[in-house]
Amino acid sequence: MRLSRYFLPILKENPREAEIVSHRLMLRAGMIRQQAAGSFSWLPLGKLVLDKICRIIREEQNRAGALEILMPTIQSADLWRESGRYDDYGDEMLRIKDRNKRDMLFGPTNEEMVTEIFRSYVRTYKDLPLNLYHIQWKFRDERRPRFGVMRSREFLMKDAYSFDLDFEGAKAAYNRMFVSYLRTFTRLGLKAIPMRADTGPIGGDLSHEFIILADTGESQVYCHRDFLELPVPGEDTDFTNDGEIGGIVKQWTTPYAATDEMHDEAAWDAIGEGERLSARGIEVGHIFHFGEKYSKPMGAKVTGPDGKDHFVSMGSYGIGPSRLIAAIIEASHDEAGIIWPESVAPFDIGLINMKVGDAECDRVSEELYAALTAAGKDVLYDDTDQRPGGKFATADLIGLPWQLIVGPRGVAAGEVEIKNRRTGERETLPIAEATKRFGIAG
Repeated sequence: MRLSRYFLPILKENPREAEIVSHRLMLRAGMIRQQAAGSFSWLPLGKLVLDKICRIIREEQNRAGALEILMPTIQSADLWRESGRYDDYGDEMLRIKDRNKRDMLFGPTNEEMVTEIFRSYVRTYKDLPLNLYHIQWKFRDERRPRFGVMRSREFLMKDAYSFDLDFEGAKAAYNRMFVSYLRTFTRLGLKAIPMRADTGPIGGDLSHEFIILADTGESQVYCHRDFLELPVPGEDTDFTNDGEIGGIVKQWTTPYAATDEMHDEAAWDAIGEGERLSARGIEVGHIFHFGEKYSKPMGAKVTGPDGKDHFVSMGSYGIGPSRLIAAIIEASHDEAGIIWPESVAPFDIGLINMKVGDAECDRVSEELYAALTAAGKDVLYDDTDQRPGGKFATADLIGLPWQLIVGPRGVAAGEVEIKNRRTGERETLPIAEATKRFGIAG
């Protein structure tokens, strides 16, 4: 993509309304445009990142055996009355009426609707286990939306829902999502630590929040340092092997880890001082088993091997892709701007022509742009007539992993410069050698 033809509305000044780093940098980098309190338009650069995050989430959900569907954003209030949640949910639910005066709502979550889908089609345990997920916009009328997309009213959510005959099956489904989440966050360039969360009236211990450590985190968290070295399951993980998956979960839930709400001082004191890690954290995912909470009042049951009807045991599993973008930035930035992990960067390479109009700079830049694009690299080619200082500032602000810099002095010597955005290291190489760095044969 040529920058001269791209829509990238960079802001030079820090927006006054931005309270945290991610909100400030997303506005400055032209990723989002605030339309109202807690409501944002996603501009081209932001949409690219959002799509890459969703692609990774989809791949890992599919790998774990979940099946993608898409449910409506507008739901009937009648479903929520069946579950008993319509009147209890509170002011965060946006209640509306259609032209026939029927009670409707803009969905804040989808337990009721997915349970209705399940009960309409599934009759026997032979069709289990089943896990259905979708990636869809949600709305919760936050009393005080703040921190940009970190706590907004309208947000993108991946929510999955598992259905099993009994608790043992539900636990196996929970474990598959647990391991899937470990892989997902690692691929997004994040070190996420699963921390036991409150299960409320359901009881048990099948609820975990996935937390990344960041100085600007919302809550205080406590964990054993062992988490920093635990191996993340690889691509060869067999999600059909309940024993293998359960072993991974046990390994990742044995060391101590808790948020403020679940913190146990006695257990914390039992850990050696040098092994403790206390920090701020940001929640990036939540998985939760809730048994028959929805299946029982809504009549979602199947015939078991004993010939009797059983209300299915369910769980839900959430990741917020839009919120994740802010979390990644909070964990990965410097004074100059964003530092994207390569897996989610909007472009792989920023190609900077230092002197547009110079015949040799233009020639080399065009040749590099064509070669990199042909090799499947996503390139943002700065072919604008902006001054070099402005070009470098833009490239650092939007955080592309690599900058390939073409200047008149280097071109005269047959060389270009490569900059690693994360480390700041620069290297001058012959042009042919530089292209090999990006997997292009000379």
